[in-house]
Amino acid sequence: MTPTATQNSTKSYLGPLLIVGMLFFIFGFVTWVNGVLIAFFKQAFQLSTVGSNLVAFAFFISYTLMAIPSSWLLRKTGFKNGMSVGLIIMAVGTLIFIPAAKSVSYPLFLVGLFLIGIGLTVLQTASNPYVTILGPRESAAQRISFMGVANKLAGIISQFIFGGLLLTGGNVISAAESLDKVVTPYLILTGVLVVLALLIRFSTLPEVSEEQDDNDSTTARIATKNSIWQYPNLVLGVLAIFCYVGVEVISGDTIINYGTALGFSNDEAKYFTAYTLYGMLAGYILGIILIPRFLSQQKSLVLGTSLGLILTVGALLTDGFTSVLCIALLGFAIAPIWPAMWPLALNKLGRFTKLGSALLIMGISGGALLPLLHGYLTDTVSPKMAYAMILPLLSYILYYALSGNKKTDW
Repeated sequence: MTPTATQNSTKSYLGPLLIVGMLFFIFGFVTWVNGVLIAFFKQAFQLSTVGSNLVAFAFFISYTLMAIPSSWLLRKTGFKNGMSVGLIIMAVGTLIFIPAAKSVSYPLFLVGLFLIGIGLTVLQTASNPYVTILGPRESAAQRISFMGVANKLAGIISQFIFGGLLLTGGNVISAAESLDKVVTPYLILTGVLVVLALLIRFSTLPEVSEEQDDNDSTTARIATKNSIWQYPNLVLGVLAIFCYVGVEVISGDTIINYGTALGFSNDEAKYFTAYTLYGMLAGYILGIILIPRFLSQQKSLVLGTSLGLILTVGALLTDGFTSVLCIALLGFAIAPIWPAMWPLALNKLGRFTKLGSALLIMGISGGALLPLLHGYLTDTVSPKMAYAMILPLLSYILYYALSGNKKTDW
């Protein structure tokens, strides 16, 4: 390919990549704000810890329930229109926050969160394979890393904005007065989602074909397979995604409680989650620089997982801030995992790409289930030794990086 052709090819998907980057910013903003909402609703409604954690349950359960229906929707609408539909569903969910605040109804808030989760499921099911297929497959992890930067930046920004709006002020006020804080930001968020939906619907975002990256040598193999379960690289990848998201949520959402258990004050420990996010952000930026020019996406997966295992052992063998720092640095170590696993798991799926993407999205349920096990181990064993559960999770991902992703038949 000539340099001019390469430049034209890059320009052809740079614009769409920036548009999809805005979607990943929305993913991060809406997802990472859940931590603030859990604390806010617990105070406003005087909830138990279990009751406030229904925020995460209502949000993440949609990934499991709606991933397959999302793939069916995308077959009918295509990637671009599917993204618009997902944004509109999210806008309905954020709009429900307004009557929920006015009626002081926690269940109605949960309905809104569930709908936001459904919209995000549609968006994730459409956008992740879209980014994978949009350009050369060997640089897919680099493109997804770019999306990860947008995602984590949005997460950091959401902590400052919603934390400042919802968790400031020490005066005791009624639930109705407290919940009024939600109205303006969620009206603005609803408007942003609707505008984005219209922007994408009427944009020149190209519709890509699921089969466009398959070469002649694999056409016959694809034609002989009539079930998604005949692709080991996908099935094993779903379990790897399940393990990965569990590790990500554990490293980010439990580190504050771990810090306080080690004796740090709340004022010190409240910043620990930010350390994990900054680590992830640095990892994604490094991925953009190194992949694929200096490092293949498969090798980045091996290196990141190996570093994660070393850091986990370090957290178990050390004390105090050193142990906390090892957990926080897991964010940096695992950053290459998500972007690298998508192209490996979706490799040569052809017409099964949308369904395969849906199954991978269902793996996000690891972020809902595995932290519950971590909490149980924290209470019954010890806050430190609970992190030992990360070792088998990362070990499986390492197996997938070294061998599992290469399996073409059972």
